[in-house]
Amino acid sequence: MASPRNEGFLTQDQREKLRIAVQNAETLSLASPRSPTGGSTSALLQQYEQQRAAAAAAAARGGGGGGGGGVRHVRRSHSGKTVKVKKDGAGGKGTWGKLIDTDTDACLDRNDPNYDSDEEPYELVEAPVSTPVEDYKKSVAPIIEEYFSTGDVKLAASDLKELGYDDFHRYFVKKLVSMAMDRHDKEKEMASVLLSSLYGDVISSTQIRLGFVMLLEAVDDLAVDILDAVDVLALFIARAVVDDILPPAFLSREKASLSESSKGMQVVQIAEKSYLSAPHHAELLERRWGGSTRTTVDAVKLRITDLLKEYIKNGDTAEACRCIRELAVPFFHHEVVKRALTLGMESPTAEALIVKLLKEASEELLISSSQMMKGFSRVVDSLDDLSLDIPSAKSQFQTLVSKAVSEGWLDSSFVHVGANGDVQDDEHEKLRRYKKEAVSMIHEYFLSDDVPEIIRSLKELGSPEYNPIFIKKLITIAMDRKNREKEMASILLSSLSMELFSTEDIVKGFIMLLESAEDTALDILDASDELGLFLARAVIDDVLAPLNLDEISGKLPPNCSGAETLNMARSLATARHAGERLLRCWGGGTGWVVEDTKDKIAKLLEEYESGGDVGEACNCIRELHMPFFNHEVVKKALVMAMEKKNERILVLLQECFGEGIITINQMTKGFSRVRDGLDDLALDIPDAREKFLSYVEHAKKSGWLLPSFGVATSA
Repeated sequence: MASPRNEGFLTQDQREKLRIAVQNAETLSLASPRSPTGGSTSALLQQYEQQRAAAAAAAARGGGGGGGGGVRHVRRSHSGKTVKVKKDGAGGKGTWGKLIDTDTDACLDRNDPNYDSDEEPYELVEAPVSTPVEDYKKSVAPIIEEYFSTGDVKLAASDLKELGYDDFHRYFVKKLVSMAMDRHDKEKEMASVLLSSLYGDVISSTQIRLGFVMLLEAVDDLAVDILDAVDVLALFIARAVVDDILPPAFLSREKASLSESSKGMQVVQIAEKSYLSAPHHAELLERRWGGSTRTTVDAVKLRITDLLKEYIKNGDTAEACRCIRELAVPFFHHEVVKRALTLGMESPTAEALIVKLLKEASEELLISSSQMMKGFSRVVDSLDDLSLDIPSAKSQFQTLVSKAVSEGWLDSSFVHVGANGDVQDDEHEKLRRYKKEAVSMIHEYFLSDDVPEIIRSLKELGSPEYNPIFIKKLITIAMDRKNREKEMASILLSSLSMELFSTEDIVKGFIMLLESAEDTALDILDASDELGLFLARAVIDDVLAPLNLDEISGKLPPNCSGAETLNMARSLATARHAGERLLRCWGGGTGWVVEDTKDKIAKLLEEYESGGDVGEACNCIRELHMPFFNHEVVKKALVMAMEKKNERILVLLQECFGEGIITINQMTKGFSRVRDGLDDLALDIPDAREKFLSYVEHAKKSGWLLPSFGVATSA
């Protein structure tokens, strides 16, 4: 008995399908007008029996299911053509195909009017798996596009936070800058403002730095599409340094890692030499793309004054606190405190409201303890001026301090310098006069470059206890000037350390500068970087020892912003070739030396003495552009008149005084210089004293000299 396997190789399921197919075939055959009327079922069964017999015979011979032992049939199609049956029994053209068609692939004709795409076999396509970085990059592009459209910094910050990939923000920095580089100045400015706004809170300093590193590496590719990519990226980096989101040391670090021939190196060099070394570069960079979109300090001060005046009118503390919060300048809240206290002292009726506002702002942590103390300190510094308009300002202020400390919204460590009578009014007046004199001397030094003169003037002031204040004034004024003045300030500091100032004076001066660095930065945007350079230069010039930096660090108050500046100074002073770099950090040299200026004055006086052209001589004095050094003109003119016995020189002084070229102060100082050197002059000019007295008499009649000027008559 044959096994089921050999019985036509049909399973039970296949036999059931065969039965159904046969029934369908009979139905179709009867329904077809072209088919025979009978014998259809018999023919099909006969075909099946023949196939099974052939298969059984092949199996008996050991041929298995293959080979050529099967009977081949010849059929005729409905068209009458002879068609050979296919090997696997599927039939040919015009036949119905296999009765059991389960495993073969159907061939679908897409041009067939009855084509149905659902009949197409499923095809598994391997989809690429996206990485988190790729997802992040795709997500930030719409955020940047929306920001360029709306200018909404808060929305951009919120969207970026929602992405949740803090370690990928470098790609945002790169994408933002690269997109802005190919757009208008408006978008470039917006990109810089956004980076500055996101710095710290949303994007860490490390991610900002890495983003710019990636831009430097990609600038060769960017330059293919953006012709001025090198210059624009240099501007972005310089602006980032000015905005304090990139440290100046970033440039030196990248120069060490970039190839000399790369465009990245060109970017760094342009940023360093063309933009960051230019005079007033901070202001220029802020306005390079049409001006900053951020609120200026003056505008904030005006808004503070307006909201405080409005509060005094309506007394709505909650509304005033909301307005202070909307200013979004927590680092500037000391100005709110200062102006509020001033208004409270000006108007006794407003004092209670001011106390209520400051107390509530402190309790709500709207104004921090440090900002509160700084505001009170600002009022202390201006009490002398306030007393001119408000006679009771000092007593009123002391009352406010006592109330604030007792109610707990002012730290008890705050002590008004005049509270215990430690500093008397005359001491305040002395300090005020010293500061005024110091500023005048510093301005004169920047014009004359006369180091010996300023040392002599400081000795004459006779206030060594204020030496640290002089250092603070010197460097603060220099930081807001050109590189020439910065270089001159460093040279003067070096000279003072050798002849007049102690190391302790210089340490105290730098501590005062670091403590006020945050305030200085409001007026001088790059004050932190400049002060770091001054500190590092002081170490290189042996004005300070490296250990003095540690001493300064230990004396700074907690959380002082100057600590970061001090760390930068350490890095600059300990870097390779620090000496060479720092000695050239401001270009080196101080311009005209004193001797050159004196020589120019001597030559113009000699020319006047021989030619007598007063107008030309006055013009030459103007062209010196050194009004603070005009006392040297007076001194040399008087000496020349004595030596050559030609008093026509006094006509020149009269003309200069009349036209306002030489002021009464400079005239008096020039006469004072001659008076102080009369003993030496008498060795060469026997009648020097008599002549000088006659000149003084003439000058007093002409109104050239201050009434306080006197001449010693003793020989």
